[in-house]
Amino acid sequence: MRIYQLGEGTPEVAVVAAVHGDEPCGVHAIERLVAEEPTASRPVKLVVAHEEALERDVRYIDEDLNRAFPGDPDARSIERRLAHELARELRDCTTLSLHSTQSYGEPFALVDTVDAVTRAICPHLPVDIVVETDRFTDGRLIEHPHTVEVECGFQGSDEAADNAYWLVRSFLAATGALSAPMTDDPVEAGERRDVTVFRLLEPIPKDPAEEYEVYATNFERVAAGERFAAADGERLSADAPFYPILMSPYGYADVFGYAAERVGTLE
Repeated sequence: MRIYQLGEGTPEVAVVAAVHGDEPCGVHAIERLVAEEPTASRPVKLVVAHEEALERDVRYIDEDLNRAFPGDPDARSIERRLAHELARELRDCTTLSLHSTQSYGEPFALVDTVDAVTRAICPHLPVDIVVETDRFTDGRLIEHPHTVEVECGFQGSDEAADNAYWLVRSFLAATGALSAPMTDDPVEAGERRDVTVFRLLEPIPKDPAEEYEVYATNFERVAAGERFAAADGERLSADAPFYPILMSPYGYADVFGYAAERVGTLE
């Protein structure tokens, strides 16, 4: 684990990258920010979490770090030991955790539940969507109090790295650590905007097959009876309306993604 700090004192704000070693966008964002040597109004901790997985360009070594919290310092698993260490580093910090995905190119945020921190921070981020994960957070960093997770874009893309940088700058502006980024884009500059909120309902299972297809578009409503995916040519239809979240043919081993409902707007 590699840690940088902006400003003097004990940080109460943190940014975490490389929870998954095959998602380097957040690392590029942190290194870009550190190279700029910005003057912080309050101390910030910047964490590159899973250096070993990052070096190997793999998601994890023994198990998914983002399913291993709160961790165990005596565990055999590298990730469980790292989860314990990372949770300790983030104690008492309002935290932004940076990820990327195989299913959606635009940045969006995920939270355990919509709370005061969500309402204070997410409308200042360059996102249009917040996903409330609720009961699907077992073992994930998002269970850590005052944590916002963001999907920055397609895994491994330059766009995801650039999005990650603006997400970090906007988060640090929203928490009072840095001034708002100076850009021509009012979203990137940290101005408040309306954000649509979705809530996860259930995973969408994926039976063993040689080939998968997804017809649905993430965050666009699938009607009852509409075909949304296929496994080895066998098409799957919706029993009830839903909004697909993180849907992709090969992003997960045993699910296509998640079904969600649209619940409102952060104004």
